[in-house]
Amino acid sequence: MKVKQKLHQAIDLLYSNGPTSFDDYTRLVLHCVRANDFIQAKRLQSHMELHLFQPKDSFIHNQLIHLYAKLGRLADAQNVFDNMTKTDVYSWNALLSAYAKMDMVEKLHVVFDQMPYRDSISYNTLIAYFANNGNSGKALRVLMRMQEEGFQPTHHSYVNALQACSQLLDLRHGKQIHGKIVVTKLGENTFVRNAVTDMYARCGDIDRARWLFDRMINKNVVSWNLMISGYVKLGKPDECIHLFDEMQLSTLKPDIVTFSNVLNAYFQCGRVDDARNIFSKLPKIDEICWTTMIVGYAQNGRDEDSLMLFGDMLRRNVKLDNYTISSVISSCAKLASLHHGQVVHGKVILVGIEKDMLVLSALVDMYSKCGVTLDAWVVFETMPIKNIITWNAMILGYAQNGQVPEALALYERMQQENFKPDNITFVAVLSACINANTVKEGQKYFDAISEQGMTPTLDHYACMVTLLGRSGRIDKAVDLIQGMPHKPNCRIWSTLLSVCAKTDLKSAELAANYLFEFEPHNAGPYIMLSNLYAACGRWKDVAVVRSLMKEKSAKKFAAYSWVEVGNEVHRFVSEDHSHLEAGKIYGELNRLISILQNIGYNPDINIVLHNVGEKEKFRSISYHSEKLALAFALIRKPNGIEPIRIIKNIRVCDDCHVFMKFASITIGRPIIMRDSNRFHHFFDGKCSCKDNW
Repeated sequence: MKVKQKLHQAIDLLYSNGPTSFDDYTRLVLHCVRANDFIQAKRLQSHMELHLFQPKDSFIHNQLIHLYAKLGRLADAQNVFDNMTKTDVYSWNALLSAYAKMDMVEKLHVVFDQMPYRDSISYNTLIAYFANNGNSGKALRVLMRMQEEGFQPTHHSYVNALQACSQLLDLRHGKQIHGKIVVTKLGENTFVRNAVTDMYARCGDIDRARWLFDRMINKNVVSWNLMISGYVKLGKPDECIHLFDEMQLSTLKPDIVTFSNVLNAYFQCGRVDDARNIFSKLPKIDEICWTTMIVGYAQNGRDEDSLMLFGDMLRRNVKLDNYTISSVISSCAKLASLHHGQVVHGKVILVGIEKDMLVLSALVDMYSKCGVTLDAWVVFETMPIKNIITWNAMILGYAQNGQVPEALALYERMQQENFKPDNITFVAVLSACINANTVKEGQKYFDAISEQGMTPTLDHYACMVTLLGRSGRIDKAVDLIQGMPHKPNCRIWSTLLSVCAKTDLKSAELAANYLFEFEPHNAGPYIMLSNLYAACGRWKDVAVVRSLMKEKSAKKFAAYSWVEVGNEVHRFVSEDHSHLEAGKIYGELNRLISILQNIGYNPDINIVLHNVGEKEKFRSISYHSEKLALAFALIRKPNGIEPIRIIKNIRVCDDCHVFMKFASITIGRPIIMRDSNRFHHFFDGKCSCKDNW
């Protein structure tokens, strides 16, 4: 027979027989507490009141208060307390605990202040409540009051106080508490020792934490996890992995918390495959490990793997949270995978987190980066509450998609609604000015940064260098750099080099020389300067730069494009023959080139900056990665009406830009291309960037 059923029958029998003894009431109330049975406890309480039973001490009523508090029945707990003829410190502590569990801080203060007598449990209840609810300063003040009023802190007092120090990153107070623990000889308690070690680790003194950890006699799994977690949080993944290896040699087995931290460490090291190997062998996987893997993939540029793993997570019905979903949405944004983004948006609604700020901000960003600013706007406008992150995402989305008036109007509206712009807001606004090539407007917003009481950052200066450089004012861009309050970094010099033309070789050489010094192994500056020399026909200088690049072992990263077709992402590099359908792709592309040539397209072989023949130049320019991506999309969906979305990891070249404009006429479909600078919406022979990129 079930316990609750037996309890019900016992109290039925009690009502049949009348009053009973103190021992019987005590036994029955303890059964109610063990069974968490509120209904039978209330019947028992009513029976005692009916027969005017007065217990000889407060034990029975204290048990009822604890049970009612545990089950969230505060009014019942208070009623029992108010009708007690005799209360003691245990009664007051029971009521205090009840208000703490129900997060009723004002009542908590009132009860504590009214207590005619207190003990260490009374103080510990308050310390634990404040430490666990983000009010660490109050927790430490209660500990101080406890000592001033003559009560000796227990190991629970110190553990919760150390937690408060960790939250405040207050190493000074943490050390003081550690000293008192040593004096009172509580430091040998593993529970306390773990708390001390964790406090040092969280406050940044990882070496002291490790010293204490190494001297612990009775380590448990929590001890190892705290130390491993400390290394991960301080960005020392190698130490974390070494400690994990040590743990595996001990008699203790890692738990799911251990593995979650170690997965994080592998991702911090860039050892993605090692993380996957551990993950695949876990006997039990919780939501934290799934999220760690998804976020880790995304942070290491493995966004496709992130989406695939998310699919596995859905198939296994793993519980989703806002952090997991926002990370997946960010991967959709990076890949410009509108289909996957829409699917995840549907899941957001299904799991009921469609009002979460983190998720909604990610959706605004995702739709913007897929070139669908209308959907981004719908999400933005329907948000119940907006913050600066969402405003920035929408303004930047408009700016990147060439909708400059909308971006600047939204900036003005943001200020009217009393949202103060931050550094990212001004990057977004300046980006809009760059895409519209409006130097005067850009200067106005750049000046507004100081007017808002902020100091322009290097990102803001980089935007202004781009704006001035693209408008042909390289001399003013150089003056701006030389007058900066900050020391120019690689981004500033790289920006200057990227906007220099054949007529600006002196400034280009200035920028390149700084970059050769700061980033000797980065191939980008060598290639940019080499291309400028080639454009001027200075082939000897080209040879010198390329020789220097080889001498420094500078590695060129691959330029590629990708396109989503049939819910799959396909990636291409220039003159790529690795795709399974390469023959069809080249056939379709050659057919398209021939059609476009008949309506006025003429491949611009002059942009091929290599000293080779015209045939080689024509082949080189014809099979750029974005053209292959377009041809593949046309093979798979020749009669589609949806836009073709192509992503390129570097700036689209002049010839491909012209090619896409002509192609948009022939295929009668929009082509949306996102390159490293901005979005290009091609339709009916025109581009949203108005040839300014």
